[in-house]
Amino acid sequence: MDEIPERLAVKPSWLITQLAVHARRLAFDGFTAAGARGYHYRILAALHEFGPASQAELGRRCRIDRSDIVAAVNELVEQGFVDRAPDPDHGRRNRVTLTGGGAGQLRRMDGVLDQVQDDLLKPLSPEDRQTLTRLLSRVLAQHEPE
Repeated sequence: MDEIPERLAVKPSWLITQLAVHARRLAFDGFTAAGARGYHYRILAALHEFGPASQAELGRRCRIDRSDIVAAVNELVEQGFVDRAPDPDHGRRNRVTLTGGGAGQLRRMDGVLDQVQDDLLKPLSPEDRQTLTRLLSRVLAQHEPE
């Protein structure tokens, strides 16, 4: 492998970017093998944790653009992983609900992501993984919109 200039190799921003590219590839490959996409995981996880939601609410929670959330929800409806119906409390809004099949797909996708974490963080001990996660969470929280 080519040598990396030291001024890059000591910059956390560069290291995080390089690792993010690798992590995204591992997750993409794992999800593709499971017949899924990252957007699917985000949506299913949000529905599982927070319950039924409008598409707009899912888009905000999952940080998915409006046009992309509609396409992703359509795919999940077609696969039987979510139901979409008019919201009885708001006539112009759709309410998306996790199905039993969707809960099963979420468990399969959790397994994929667990494997991705193991592959990505192989050189780290369990304690180091917890420390890394805690530190990254702290830095990310500093930059989250309020």
